[in-house]
Amino acid sequence: MLLNNKPVVGLTLGISAYFVWGFFPIFFKQLIEVSPLEILAHRIAWAALLLALLVTGRKQWSTLFGLFRNRKTLLRLLATAFLISTNWLVFIIAVDAGYILQSSLGYFISPLVTILLARLLLAERLRPWQKISVALAIAGVLCQVLVVGQFPWIALILAASFGFYGLLRKTESFDALTGLAGETILMAPLALIYLGWLAFGNNMIFLHGETRFDLLLPISGLVTITPLLLFSAATRRLRLSSVGFLQYITPTMHFLFAVFLYREPFSGANMFSFILIWCALAIYSVDTTRSIHLANSSTQLSA
Repeated sequence: MLLNNKPVVGLTLGISAYFVWGFFPIFFKQLIEVSPLEILAHRIAWAALLLALLVTGRKQWSTLFGLFRNRKTLLRLLATAFLISTNWLVFIIAVDAGYILQSSLGYFISPLVTILLARLLLAERLRPWQKISVALAIAGVLCQVLVVGQFPWIALILAASFGFYGLLRKTESFDALTGLAGETILMAPLALIYLGWLAFGNNMIFLHGETRFDLLLPISGLVTITPLLLFSAATRRLRLSSVGFLQYITPTMHFLFAVFLYREPFSGANMFSFILIWCALAIYSVDTTRSIHLANSSTQLSA
């Protein structure tokens, strides 16, 4: 009976997606001896291969080539490909350099960056509580700079790249899998050229280092697309407000791993900064849920 319950299935899929993303720091920590650029190149190349197989299985190559033939769509895909690859690379660098705490901060403030970008670029009006949440988030970032004495460039790049990525993808009509396949396939030639250059110079770890790297680097492609497929399936079964609350699972796990597993420095000033961000997210989440509820009520009354 549970298999026929869309919300239960959607919730299971959504939680699974965010849990997989949540364990990313542990997975990529196992590749710490490999350079971030090589990891990124493998992640793109193997993900492109797997997505190409999925596109073939779904007989969607004509749809994908149609996106490539449309100049406007192709430019958007190139832009989103650049943004998501930047996001992936900076996250890998954060894990490699011991800045998982900053990556969690970036993913915590990402929803707030999205609404700020919508205000600045799409001229969308912010509701009063949204303004308060954005102000608190900015205060949390300033606390990192002025009190902690550390400019959170990793957090800001992660939040901004994902925010712009979501903004561009929001305006497209194709599904998440087709979009990701298009982006990854567009990035694949550069990834393969880079890997070929490493191999030619005998600088590639893959097949020239430990056996675990030969296994983990190809798996990075599977690890990349699996949560996206789970997330895509979840969003078709859940309300937007439910997905909104689930998104905090991943940065919370990153935060806990950073503080308790990897023992990254975490002072009282860091805690105050995060408290400001968490307050901002609480206000944002409650306001968003209330707004969706009012919109649904209005729709039912008008019907």
